[in-house]
Amino acid sequence: MKTRSFLAAVLAAVTIISCSDRKVYLFNGENLDGWKTVLRDDPDAITGPSTFSAKDGVIYITGTPFGYIRTEKVFSNYKLHLEWRWAGEESADGGVFHFLQGADKVWPQGIQFQMTSKDMGFLMGGIPIEGVEGPSFYRKARLVEESPEKPLGEWNDLDFECKEGVVKAWLNGVLVNEAKCQASEGYIGIQSEGGPIEFRNIYLTKAR
Repeated sequence: MKTRSFLAAVLAAVTIISCSDRKVYLFNGENLDGWKTVLRDDPDAITGPSTFSAKDGVIYITGTPFGYIRTEKVFSNYKLHLEWRWAGEESADGGVFHFLQGADKVWPQGIQFQMTSKDMGFLMGGIPIEGVEGPSFYRKARLVEESPEKPLGEWNDLDFECKEGVVKAWLNGVLVNEAKCQASEGYIGIQSEGGPIEFRNIYLTKAR
């Protein structure tokens, strides 16, 4: 009996380890189940469903009003993959949030991967970043001189590793930023800020 119990425990441990390498999809391709919408408080603003919508494997974001969607679950020590492209006639503004915490408001407390053409790849937000002066807003420039963003309308790959408070970001396979933050867990968010943008293929794996 003890031998069987031991073998069962070993098999269970192997299963847990193997499952940790599997992709955990944050977006089911059909709707925004598992996400919470937060928009700027404006009585004349477009409603949430119009700002964020999902169809045929893509999240569509109009860019107005300002706001974001965030996961309903808190995550730590993860790798995040997603694909995105500008959906309008010109690039606009957007961002991906990590370590979101505190009240749901515009704008939230967290670390943002900035997506304007000028500052593409910058890390910024209200959470202190090591080596970067604040005092209330922190901004770290990207590591490379030129942004590896693809031409307007083409899909871009965006990958993050968030482990023990260190955020690393790759755009189309190029390491564009790395920072040590005074936070190690929180919600993941996607921003609406001024123009149409689309996201797809959003999933997590475990950071090693």
